[in-house]
Amino acid sequence: MRITFMGTPDFAVPTLQALHDAGHDVVAAYTQPPRPAGRGKKLQPSPVQKRAEQLGIEVRHPKSLKSAEEQERFAALQADVAVVAAYGLILPQPILDAPAQGCLNVHASILPRWRGAAPIHRAIMAGDPVTGVTIMQMEAGLDTGPMLATVRTPIEDKTTGELTVELAELGAQLMVGTLRDLAIHIPVAQDDEDATYAPKIDKAEARIDWTIPAEDTVRHIHGLAPFPGAWCEIEGERVKLLRAQVADGEVASPGAVLDGRLTIATGTGAIQPLRLQKAGKPAMDLDDFLRGNPVSKGSSLT
Repeated sequence: MRITFMGTPDFAVPTLQALHDAGHDVVAAYTQPPRPAGRGKKLQPSPVQKRAEQLGIEVRHPKSLKSAEEQERFAALQADVAVVAAYGLILPQPILDAPAQGCLNVHASILPRWRGAAPIHRAIMAGDPVTGVTIMQMEAGLDTGPMLATVRTPIEDKTTGELTVELAELGAQLMVGTLRDLAIHIPVAQDDEDATYAPKIDKAEARIDWTIPAEDTVRHIHGLAPFPGAWCEIEGERVKLLRAQVADGEVASPGAVLDGRLTIATGTGAIQPLRLQKAGKPAMDLDDFLRGNPVSKGSSLT
């Protein structure tokens, strides 16, 4: 098929690669413009741009698709279908209408649960036992289009980083399979009454609230790992907790350190961090962290 691809972050790269490997004619890759990054604030291309250039695919990165000129450029590609994976721009109706068979989206949840910008984070933070990927036909609403295919996977104790990698691969293969048998996939309308929304993560959410139950604290930590990273202050220094487990511990004030192994009291129960990261330092396992940063029993984390 003649395909226009639209995506930006690492999550989108496996789908682009899978389309190429399956022999589709990817005529262009639309992605977000290069952004300043790193200490030198040098412009860095998106992961999709890097991979598209490696594959010899034309890259386009308009700041907006609202102008008639950009919409005409898009339509001139005469694509059979557009494949969209975490692109990051709203697609106006003329863009949605341009490909012969419309625009198909790789969405990282089982719709209609977790429509919106942060479905993986929100699924973990809410304690969902299962999530997955939905291939849907795009329309003007936010992730409201008819569904063509789904795949599921257990969340277990995965972090957002780990689950993103897994869902990216599952979504890539699901999209390739959907396109291979597109004619037999009957669109199924979403039930809006079952919809939940996954708003973008606000950095203000990252500070750990020690008054909530232990299970919720662990989900919060895993849902925000690796970015933006749930954090607290240990000995007056901000530290991100990137993995944790529910632990046995005595009843104490929320945030109290219960032993020399950094077991921390919460609103109900206790947790133990397993992987931590100080500002400007690499992440480290608990033993390595405590070796250089001992935290005494009775300390209080904020």
